Amino acid sequence: MVPTHLLRKIVISKQKSILLVCWLSFFASCSFANENLHSGFDSLLRKHVITIDNGASTQVDYAGFMRDKPLLDDYLSELAKVEQTTFDSWSDNHQLAFLINAYNAHTIALILTEYPDITSIRDLGSLFSSPWKKEIAPLLGEIRTLDDIEHNLIRGDNKYQEPRIHFAVNCASIGCPALREESYTGDKLETQLQEQTQRFLADKTRNYLLDDTLYLSKIFSWYGDDFEQGWQGAHSIEAFIGLYSDALGLSEMQANKLISGDMSISFNEYDWRLNDITQ
Repeated sequence: MVPTHLLRKIVISKQKSILLVCWLSFFASCSFANENLHSGFDSLLRKHVITIDNGASTQVDYAGFMRDKPLLDDYLSELAKVEQTTFDSWSDNHQLAFLINAYNAHTIALILTEYPDITSIRDLGSLFSSPWKKEIAPLLGEIRTLDDIEHNLIRGDNKYQEPRIHFAVNCASIGCPALREESYTGDKLETQLQEQTQRFLADKTRNYLLDDTLYLSKIFSWYGDDFEQGWQGAHSIEAFIGLYSDALGLSEMQANKLISGDMSISFNEYDWRLNDITQ
């Protein structure tokens, strides 16, 4: 006969095992549901985003997106159904992937409102209004602007503290980092953000060294504070860039000069032309 105290331990151990299995099943189902949410957008991106410049950048087939607009609208409708409580139950990576995809999808939808009679996203604004301040995106219980998604949900309150999002959100312009040819997912987000950052910094049309001056995208000027918050120990733009010196093609000596603050930095003008395949 099994002693009572041993029997009690066996029962407790089994209960813990069952509880662990339940928790694992719950998180696995949440992850699957989250990734499946973006499958429609993923298919559209794979179909209508074209890789150019040996992989350094992409162009967008907006005419193709226009033909598939019902599918894009379906995806945006699915995003709008996600409740705040559901969103809050996800991991940070799944939340961030959701928000980046939402920003990019709503940007494409905004372009389609006037396409093909548009040469820049800024054509959708006016002297007194901005395309980024249009209330166009039903998301997490509110009608939001692109600025709200980027600056409040993604960048606000230092919740995610992820400077690499600047190489993932896409403003439909040639000067922007490449619109990725797939949707972002929580399970792959770290790899995707790393690839996007390396890809952007390796693009010599946007970032390059010339005569001891490092010419960088205006993104680093506009959002300089985001690169100085200590991510991976980087407390300056120079330190952040130094983490990717290989992508820039810098020698060890040049990288050390950059990190020490002894290299001149200049910011390139931003190219706001539409990132359309017709450009």
